[in-house]
Amino acid sequence: MAEATASGPATATPPGGGLRGTIGVPGIVFLVVASAAPLTAIGGALPVMLAIGNGAGTPLAYLVVAVVLLLFSTGYAAMSRHVTDTGAFFAYVTRGLGRRAGLGGAGLALLTYTAVQAGIYGLAATTLGGLVVQHGGPDLPWWLWAVVLVAVVAVLGYRNIDLGAKVLGVLLVLEIGVVAVLSVAVFVQGGPEGTSLTSFTPSAFTQGSPGIALMFAIASFIGFEATAIYGEEARDPQRTVPIATYVAVTLIGVFYAFASWAVVTAVGPSQVGTVAGEHIADLVVGVVSGQYLGSFGNQVLPVLLFTSLFAALLAFHNAISRYFFALGRDGAMPRFLSRTHHRHGSPHTGSVVQTVTALVVLAVFAVAGADPVAELFTWMSGLATLSVIVLMLLACAAVLVFFARTRVDRRAWNTVVAPGLGGLGLLGVLVAVLSNFTTLIGGSPALAWSFVGLVVLAFAAGSALSARRPVAR
Repeated sequence: MAEATASGPATATPPGGGLRGTIGVPGIVFLVVASAAPLTAIGGALPVMLAIGNGAGTPLAYLVVAVVLLLFSTGYAAMSRHVTDTGAFFAYVTRGLGRRAGLGGAGLALLTYTAVQAGIYGLAATTLGGLVVQHGGPDLPWWLWAVVLVAVVAVLGYRNIDLGAKVLGVLLVLEIGVVAVLSVAVFVQGGPEGTSLTSFTPSAFTQGSPGIALMFAIASFIGFEATAIYGEEARDPQRTVPIATYVAVTLIGVFYAFASWAVVTAVGPSQVGTVAGEHIADLVVGVVSGQYLGSFGNQVLPVLLFTSLFAALLAFHNAISRYFFALGRDGAMPRFLSRTHHRHGSPHTGSVVQTVTALVVLAVFAVAGADPVAELFTWMSGLATLSVIVLMLLACAAVLVFFARTRVDRRAWNTVVAPGLGGLGLLGVLVAVLSNFTTLIGGSPALAWSFVGLVVLAFAAGSALSARRPVAR
């Protein structure tokens, strides 16, 4: 067998066999959109964007980010025809920029998904606890509910990806359905200022702080690289991954823009910023749903908010366990991580390790007495946003270098122009995030800079793993 080189991660057959699955385009799209947690973004992030971002111009911010990511995805999808590896960004950066940079990217990916998953555990546990109390149950500490959620996610993540995709599919249809019903109800009944296209004008987009809106918008897309993560478990990866990537990014962007436009219409473009500031916690789940859906909305939306969070937890668990699998198969991390279950074909050892790391992170915040929403969720979401933008910039550079060096695809738009424009767009978003990072995490400048240091440390720690020899192909 030939030795693996710096041009790509090793693809040796791991102990226990390779990953198995028959997931198609719909299943992968479900997994990706579940990572984005649509109802969480609309119910949680949107009010903040309306209050301290650019107000009525928020819907256009979602579309701008969607266009940037579609440009980036053009090169990403073109490269997916030549790279099928569950390591996703790790594999892509390795093929383009070498193994050291690829492992640095893997460090950023693990930081991104571990951080955002930990943050969602905090919000999901608080939401679940509130629902239990609302229905006459006991008032228990948030971390107890977090442990329960970790256990359920661990069981589903241990098994075949097809089961997880089915669970996420059901939850996703429910949450998208109720947000769509709410949005349609708003436009049918009309808002206090009527239906207006003001939200999609340049003047609305540039008012207030569009940089804050952009960084919250890109945070809402975290997890879309999962289209490549599940390539080895897809029926036809060379066809499935590109289609799923375009569909997922377009669906998320259009859905967010439409739903946020409905919220702006429901309140009124001229006063949405003020009202959102007064109702950060319940603008969508309480104020708008109560007005347009009545008691049905107030009863159903909190439950679907929880299922949205649970869907995201399962999707991120699957992504992290597959990164562990890819790193174990490459030889950068212990080889036992590359073992797959003899019956499920899942990366079960990586799944177990991911469960343990999630418990450790949650234990740190619980012992410190941190607030599960104001600190755990907010801080970890901000850290994940910064990390994933740097990771996507690395992947963008890798795409450009890969096609320039190999010439395996001579379509200029797909291999040079689109990924180049996408990279410039991501660079602009990175500048906006760094300029408003303290606001994003709701903390002090010292805390913000410590998180920037964590991103640098994650890349350096990942790069250091290149000292371990890659395994044979």
